[in-house]
Amino acid sequence: MKKPWAGRFKESTASSVEDFTESISFDWRLWPYDIEGSIAHTRMLAHQGILKKNEAKEIISGLKEIHKEIEQGVFQWKKELEDVHMNIEHSLIEKIGPIGGKLHTARSRNDQIALDLRLYLRDTTREIIKGIKSFQKRLLSVAEKEAETIMPGYTHLQHAQPVVLAQHLLAYVEMFQRDRERYEDGLKRIDTMPLGACALAGTTLPTDRTYLARILKFKRVAENSMDAVSDRDFIIEFLSASAIMMMHFSRLSEELILWATEEFSFIDLPDAYTTGSSIMPQKKNPDVLELIRGKTGRVYGSLMSLLTTMKALPLTYNRDLQEDKIPLFDTVDTIRAVLSIMTEMFPRIRFNRKRMREASTEGYTLATDIAEYLVMKGLPFRQAHEVTGQIVRYAIERGKGLEELSVQELKGFSSLIEDDIRDILDVEKAIRRRKSRGATSPSEIKKQIQRYKRML
Repeated sequence: MKKPWAGRFKESTASSVEDFTESISFDWRLWPYDIEGSIAHTRMLAHQGILKKNEAKEIISGLKEIHKEIEQGVFQWKKELEDVHMNIEHSLIEKIGPIGGKLHTARSRNDQIALDLRLYLRDTTREIIKGIKSFQKRLLSVAEKEAETIMPGYTHLQHAQPVVLAQHLLAYVEMFQRDRERYEDGLKRIDTMPLGACALAGTTLPTDRTYLARILKFKRVAENSMDAVSDRDFIIEFLSASAIMMMHFSRLSEELILWATEEFSFIDLPDAYTTGSSIMPQKKNPDVLELIRGKTGRVYGSLMSLLTTMKALPLTYNRDLQEDKIPLFDTVDTIRAVLSIMTEMFPRIRFNRKRMREASTEGYTLATDIAEYLVMKGLPFRQAHEVTGQIVRYAIERGKGLEELSVQELKGFSSLIEDDIRDILDVEKAIRRRKSRGATSPSEIKKQIQRYKRML
């Protein structure tokens, strides 16, 4: 098959080169955006008098026909035509004849692919933002039901202080809010129109890029034609935001995996979202969560792949940039799948409130409350910390919990300790006392939930 650039060459392209250089096997998914961009380009050419109105009408009609064929699954993609652009253009010329060859006037595949990627990523980013919002709402609805479910909070994976489960879940709502904001901010850079930059230097033809941007609903036009065709920062930003969000999903998955173990027994994962063992009949494995954790590395790899591809590229377009699509598409597919399955699964997790409550005082989690009690009695915090540490050591040596120590025993460590220490060692009361902004008391949790409801 004759190549669109065959005029310069004596020999036909080796089949091995066609296999090595084709991108249609993965860039075919850009077809709606390629056709959208081509229709807009045709309208601009007609608007500027570069194309006759009847020619533009014929080209647009042919492109819409190709659109229908692809939607219906009857369009034949051809590897020898290299990419999505040439497949569509070749089909157009076959349909309407030489007039179809006028479509590529004042355009290069360099600015064409830059446009397709921006149109694709603009839609995809908006879709992901909606997906994050849906997942946040699911988290929030679960948190609202668990506003008084007491559990241990951790530092260094050691029992630290008692919190409510809602507080723990709202921490993830906050994380995913930052993710959503990162994607929203990235949209500002995605929403830049590169078409009309041509190969790198613009064109001598009287095009109107502002008109193009208006048709394609871009907020700005890429101001430097060399940068327009060689910029992939907007994809790197997207991959970076995706890598950070996958890190958050991985952290959440890891905690749920731990909580589902016999050692924790904090949750029971839904059967429909777990798998069994081929040899051990009793097993219920958190495979979905483990795969999310594993796929995080895959997204990190995509980010590093494109950063490495871009790190030494001279201006402007180089064929290396063909390698931007596989990591991008793979990341998009991964993010979509993770958002979907976590949004489905999370509300179906059952929390073992009794076990969480029992664990909330294990590990002397109310020790800080004793120190703060002594501070309120006038003791400097460092001294209060030391006294409390002595109390904890005393309790450990006797195999007792703090709440099991008598007031008399506690008074032996400080004359400031009185009978009201009993209230300090009540975990429910301890939770209610934590009223600082953003803290874990039910009253503060309600404020946080209302804030997130307004935000979402």
